Formats: sequence, structure tokens, C-alpha cells
Amino acid sequence: MAETTELEAFDDGHELRMGFFEHLDELRHRLTRAVISLVIGTAVGFFIADHALNILREPFCRIPSVDNCELTILDPTGTIIVYFRVALMIGGILSVPMVTYQLMMFILPGLTRKEKRYVLASIPATTVLFLIGTVFSWYVLLPPALGFLEGFQPDIFEPEWTADLYLSFVTSLIFWMGVAFQTPLVFFIVSLLGFVSAATLIRHWRVAVIGASIAAALITPTIDPVNMFLVMAPLLTLYALSIVLVYFGRRLTGIDRDA
Repeated sequence: MAETTELEAFDDGHELRMGFFEHLDELRHRLTRAVISLVIGTAVGFFIADHALNILREPFCRIPSVDNCELTILDPTGTIIVYFRVALMIGGILSVPMVTYQLMMFILPGLTRKEKRYVLASIPATTVLFLIGTVFSWYVLLPPALGFLEGFQPDIFEPEWTADLYLSFVTSLIFWMGVAFQTPLVFFIVSLLGFVSAATLIRHWRVAVIGASIAAALITPTIDPVNMFLVMAPLLTLYALSIVLVYFGRRLTGIDRDA
């Protein structure tokens, strides 16, 4: 299916008639383009990884007990692994718009032309939400998390963090918080498909709290309640925002009002 004719391929209220293998072939094409965008973004990341490494090292250097800001490497290939990890994170961030676009275009055959316009218009929001999540993790979550980890049982433990473990921890935290901040957009798109309503989300708020706690346990680097709350609070706020977006999403697509 040509990219230039994707939006014109259907009339309002009609879905694309595709067989099982056609869907698989379409998915293969979409995944290939998404992977290519990730590869290109990672290639760009290699050229700016030095600068990114210096930025990612700053929270480590601000730890009071750290006298030397140079991170330790324990194996011969450690520097290459660390460099590639940072480049891959940059590639993932840069490829978010294209990956989201390919995902949206894969599910667009189930939408009317009017719904497609709303979905495509929401794609830039994925990058914005992702960046907001990374900024939140950098300025709000990371400093207290590192402070807790560094100051835990100082009479027993002396922290000597290696580059690979430290940067793996930081990059994972930043990336997955960026992903988590896209929750409202996901619910908005699902509402355009008619699979969820605001009333449903409100009724299942307890499930949302449990889900947010599980997500916080997976995302947060510590098990203390303070850092868990720092992650849960924005996740639950995003869930509340999702309810609002779902409410308007169903009306934009002409779906009957929620009960």
C-alpha cells in the first residue's frame, strides 16, 4: 500500500478488507521502517554520545561522597558497551515520532477518515509527552533516587559505581519514564477505536492504582516509599488526564455519550 494513498484508501465508515497474511505483510513493512528509523537515530547518537555521556555523568558528580567524576570500567569492552547504550537511547528518543507513525498507520484501517485525521494530528504529542517524561525523570526523580542509593547504610557500604551499571540505571529510568508519559495518548487512540470510555476508566480506578504501583516498582530504581510515590504520582495524574482525553475522543468520533 503506498504511503501517499493510505489516507484516501477508504471512505468514512468502511474498514480495509485485508486477509491474515496481508496483515502480516503490512506489519512486516511497518516494523522494518520503525527499525530503520531506530538504526538511523542510533547512528546519529554515535556522533553526540560524548556530549550525552558528560550530561549523564553530572548527577554522579554531584554526589557528595564522589571525589572523582570518572566512572569505573571493569572490562576491556566496557567503554564500547556504555557508548553504544547511550547512542541507542538517543536513537530511541529520535525515532519515537516515526515508530509511533508506523504503529498508527498499521491500525488506521480500522478508523474512518475523520478519525484518522485526529490520530495523525496527535502524533507530534508523542514526542512532547516523551520529552516531558524524560525531563521529569531527570530533574524530579533521578536526584532523590541517587541520593537514597548513595546514602543507604553508609557505615556498611561504600558505593563505587561502575560506568556500565550506573549508565544502564540512568538511561533505563529516563527512557521508560518517557514511555510511561505517553499513557494519555494511548488511551486517546483506544477511545477513537471505541474500545474504552471515560466511564469505564473511572469505574476501574482501583485497577489503575494497582497498575501504577506495579509500573512504579518496575521503573523506579529503589524500593523505598518516597521514590515509589515520585513515580506513582505522575502516573496517576496521567491516568486522570487520560480520562479527560477519552471523554473528548469519543465525542470527536461521534460515539454515543458515556453512561
